[in-house]
Amino acid sequence: MHILVVDDEELIREVIKEYLALEEFKVDEASDGECAITKVENNNYDLIIMDIMMPHMDGYQAIKKIKGIKDIPCIMLSARGEEYDKLIGFDIGIDDYVTKPFSPKELVARVKAVIKRSKGEQEIYKYSGLVIDDKAHDVFVDEKKLELTPKEYELLKYLIANKNIALSREQLLTNIWGYDFYGDDRTIDTHIKTLRNNLGKYRDFIVTVRGVGYKFEYREDV
Repeated sequence: MHILVVDDEELIREVIKEYLALEEFKVDEASDGECAITKVENNNYDLIIMDIMMPHMDGYQAIKKIKGIKDIPCIMLSARGEEYDKLIGFDIGIDDYVTKPFSPKELVARVKAVIKRSKGEQEIYKYSGLVIDDKAHDVFVDEKKLELTPKEYELLKYLIANKNIALSREQLLTNIWGYDFYGDDRTIDTHIKTLRNNLGKYRDFIVTVRGVGYKFEYREDV
């Protein structure tokens, strides 16, 4: 897999590159948006990690231009983390965002999750007696088919696609309901509660991350 890391801070690029290399990703670097566009025109990338605040051309402008050249999944790095900045990113087509300072290990996990989603690599997910048939949009608990609402299914699938990654309620709302959704965090909590009830003895696969939100964590002892 070939990744392009775009950030004007060399140290950040080097840290990201080091962690990605440990997972056997091939990594190219760019120090600004203009350089990134040139590299995209001359190479094939599976994913781009793009900082927002850069000289010459910021991340927003670069992503817009890149999306006009090739449809490449993109993770945005943001030092500010305000909701407005994130919503602009989703509006122009990013797949995920990570707020600085960040955990390099978590960023690598997000890279893997975004690539997996973009390539549609997996259709059947199995975790003990919990089985998700993504092609049929069916969920089974110990071979019994569940009757989930479309949003419950999308929520479960998104949690699984980002397994072991703590997802904020804001991220879940944006990715499942859309950035222009006017509900609040209680929408997520209500759906999580219903989803857990449906999963029965596998309910604890959905873990509450205090002060953040939720994550899917497979436990073999369940």
